[in-house]
Amino acid sequence: MKTNISVVPRLLKNDFHGAMQMLRGFLKMGITRAKKKHFEGYDHMKNFCLVYLKLTPVCNLQCKMCGQRGVKGYFRGVAGQEAAKTILPLDTWKKVVDELAPKKVVWYLWGGEPFLYPDFIPLVKYIKSKDMFVAINTNGTLLEKYAEEIIDANPDVIFVSLDAFREVNDDIRGKGSYDKVIAGFKALNAVKERTGKKKPHLAVVTTVTNKNYETLSELAEASKEFKLDFHIYNLGTYTNDEIVAKQKKYMKEKLDTDIDCLEAYNTGFNENIDGHKLYDILQKIHSTDYGDVSITVPALNPEKINEYYSRLDIPVRDHCIVPWCQADINFNGDVHFCADYTDYILGNIKDQTFAEIYNGERANKFRRAIYESEDGMFPGCIRCYQNMLCGKKRKGY
Repeated sequence: MKTNISVVPRLLKNDFHGAMQMLRGFLKMGITRAKKKHFEGYDHMKNFCLVYLKLTPVCNLQCKMCGQRGVKGYFRGVAGQEAAKTILPLDTWKKVVDELAPKKVVWYLWGGEPFLYPDFIPLVKYIKSKDMFVAINTNGTLLEKYAEEIIDANPDVIFVSLDAFREVNDDIRGKGSYDKVIAGFKALNAVKERTGKKKPHLAVVTTVTNKNYETLSELAEASKEFKLDFHIYNLGTYTNDEIVAKQKKYMKEKLDTDIDCLEAYNTGFNENIDGHKLYDILQKIHSTDYGDVSITVPALNPEKINEYYSRLDIPVRDHCIVPWCQADINFNGDVHFCADYTDYILGNIKDQTFAEIYNGERANKFRRAIYESEDGMFPGCIRCYQNMLCGKKRKGY
């Protein structure tokens, strides 16, 4: 199975400058993994390479497995409506962009649904005016509406969430969502053809659950028509009662923090997945030319896929490096290390510069706590998506 570094050759062929920007990020992560970990009295901005901006909690879908608005999502109902009142204005984001521009970081813009942020396109344009790499994560249902503006704004990559062919996808993500995504791809490709532009590169991200894993080949076959550059198969973020209890206890003892977000991934959508069957399906996909680069995250030893879903207590990646090279900024300005688990707040960009927060006391307290934890990660990190991308691969996996 191909790993995330596989995107670079494709980018090198079609977009040398963008490929080098992304490769710089990968290299900084590799250096961070290899170097001695520092805490107080160190400028952690030296290795900073990736920032997630969760621009809005608002979304027009309620995907079943989503940690925010899914069956156990922490923004279901009134919680999401209340959170939406605290989104930051464009001028505040511009100040963050200006501060981080000298670092030439990679920007990952997401939500909620980022196209529902009022000044989304102007923000993308502003980041690109500083010559930085911009990736967008979207549910894809608004791509057709904004196709002309997207191509004009010139983001580097758009990751579109799509989980299966029409009927299965719509059961997971909402009626009509599949056709809206396909209409978006057609619109973007039409504008790219007319204008002669190659960007943004288009990618589908498919979250594997017990609701779609048997039909992944159908989506892969249909994707021939989408003119994709990449198709990422995300094996999914999962947890269970025991892990949630351990994480709550650990975070309270070590960081005096109550947690809520991890429970959102305690969905059971990992149960009864036949890992051997899934591996055969993925092998077929990886060995077939659909016109894109197929990537599985994490890329696992085939014998361990069954374990990934059935034994959530067994790590497949460890020694998280995120606190030493990445961060997430929430829609209200709160800064966290963990994009999906926003319970531990490092500070807020309305009150301090990003560098002050990143090098601050709370940040270093978190770094020390995770460094001193068993296998360099908290109990709740075992299937964390960021750790699947950036963590150290365990022997045999």
